[in-house]
Amino acid sequence: MTDFKLADRLSKLPPYLFAEIDRLKEEARAKGMDIIDLGVGDPDQPTPPHIVNKLQEACADSEYHHYPSYEGMPRFREAVAGWYHRRFGVTLDPATEVVSLIGSKEGIAHLPLAFVNPGDVTLVPDPAYPVYAIGTLFAGGEVVALPLQRGNGFLPDLDAIPKRALERAKILYLNYPNNPTTAVADVVFYARVAELAARHGFLVAADSPYSELTYDGYQAASFLEAPGAREVGVEFHSLSKTYNMTGWRCGFAVGNAQVIAGLGKIKTNIDSGLFQAIQVAGIVALEGDQSCVEAMRKIYTERRNVFVQGLRAAGLDLSAPKATFYVWAPAPQGYTSAAFAAHLLSTSGIVATPGNGFGPAGEGYVRFSLTVDKDRLAEAVARIQRTGF
Repeated sequence: MTDFKLADRLSKLPPYLFAEIDRLKEEARAKGMDIIDLGVGDPDQPTPPHIVNKLQEACADSEYHHYPSYEGMPRFREAVAGWYHRRFGVTLDPATEVVSLIGSKEGIAHLPLAFVNPGDVTLVPDPAYPVYAIGTLFAGGEVVALPLQRGNGFLPDLDAIPKRALERAKILYLNYPNNPTTAVADVVFYARVAELAARHGFLVAADSPYSELTYDGYQAASFLEAPGAREVGVEFHSLSKTYNMTGWRCGFAVGNAQVIAGLGKIKTNIDSGLFQAIQVAGIVALEGDQSCVEAMRKIYTERRNVFVQGLRAAGLDLSAPKATFYVWAPAPQGYTSAAFAAHLLSTSGIVATPGNGFGPAGEGYVRFSLTVDKDRLAEAVARIQRTGF
């Protein structure tokens, strides 16, 4: 039998974090454990009915059974631009500053193929969503990590970026509200980033899928609100978390027209665009009644309160998140991230994500996802309080 050797680029990749979590979960289930899965961030609530109904209607329309355009239907791009203007006060040209994506993950992974040559640098937060580094490695680039520390509000220290890295940098990735740390950023910070990018000639890729998952009246800012941001960067967004549409794979990138065109050129050679019926449903999501989003925030607020209060009662020192559906908790004294996650699984049947799976600077933390119902979260903290550390 022929032995097919994998490409060298694959040998550089660590095991994909969430695939490894799935493996460990199945091992625990095979032992008969009742698992409370707080690992992967996949919303448990259904997509709102008015969006589902529109997809069902559109699927029956033969007009949408043909190849779509890679950049997205004009009407969908107009809906995206309208949503950005209503939500952030940002005016976009739908024709040149918006492109549809098959989920934002796809666009984030493909962006380096358009702008990174072998040997170029991307500046990637640590800890971070793994795809920023993976897309860079696929393009032959080099990752320079920007540690996110609790003492700095889990924002990258822009003054500490090595001069040589700034000179070689092609992309700086940002993600606020942040996964996994739940930190948030304001327009003042974004303006500093935009100024740094303009001075050194790199582009900014702001990943913002959690902007609508906020608590206690907090409203997340868009990178594109900052002075100078439109000249240096783009923002990635998706309908996955805002409207419980993770499986639909409906996202978009907006911002600098040259960057959008570069990403679009990659997409014309790799995919055939987003199914138009999904785009039609996406229009209804963006332009329709937003009470479903407020209802979602209420659900996650209740869950956050139950879980954070329970973990504090168990002895963990943590802050309540202002955004996202995650809780970023420090491991108890004497535990590494992996050891604490393993302890939770073996003693309590609770799946949490080790913080170091998002990068070395995540060591000492675990991430919990609030994507199970309130009663199961109460059961999770009760188990933790019984078993202890």
